[in-house]
Amino acid sequence: MPAFRIAPAVTDAFPDTLIALVTASGLRGREPWPHTAAALEELEQRLADGSWQPADETDPRIEAWHTAYRSFGTNPRRVRPSVDALGRRLAKKGTLPRINPAVDSYNAVSVRHGLPAGAFDLDHVTGGVDIRHADGTESFTPLGEPGTVENPRPGEIVYADATDVLTRHWNHRDAHRTRVTEDSTRVVFVLETLCAARDGHLLKIAAEELQGLLAPHADRTAVHHLGPAQPLTTV
Repeated sequence: MPAFRIAPAVTDAFPDTLIALVTASGLRGREPWPHTAAALEELEQRLADGSWQPADETDPRIEAWHTAYRSFGTNPRRVRPSVDALGRRLAKKGTLPRINPAVDSYNAVSVRHGLPAGAFDLDHVTGGVDIRHADGTESFTPLGEPGTVENPRPGEIVYADATDVLTRHWNHRDAHRTRVTEDSTRVVFVLETLCAARDGHLLKIAAEELQGLLAPHADRTAVHHLGPAQPLTTV
């Protein structure tokens, strides 16, 4: 099973980082996921009736990511953190995208709690995964663009395995190679906060909620954590 590591330079720069890794094996993505469908519909209904709004860039949870992006040279209003982009899309269109049940599950949890989320198909990950600063030599093929190759800028924080980059700008966009589809059976889902002292409880709630959506459709699920106190874990 792959190891996930967060580099000392990242935890030095962001000492209150906490990442939840929710793993699922034996995932069954082609059966109905009624609880996920209900979670999406509930959020959309609450938005429509005015009882809830997704977090925007004035919210401290999103603002922290904008500050982090600027620190490594990314303009967060041009290249937005995933949760910011997802919340803006929901606020504008009134609906969340339906991709597949696993992706829909982490999207619902992400936007509900204002925390960035992503996922990797572990059967397409090579070696371990490092959260580190890019050196500029790495390659990245964006989700949905299999013919495109980009090079992260030096200093940009990325998720990278032994082959190439899995996520650019920390959590802006995932790679095409490790995308989660209906046929993915071994998946790690990622939830993140830069402010564990303030939002660590929220991260725990979000991870448990995501695990609850996954568990009826998986043989096994588990939650692991990464941060300054535990910079390495095997999933």
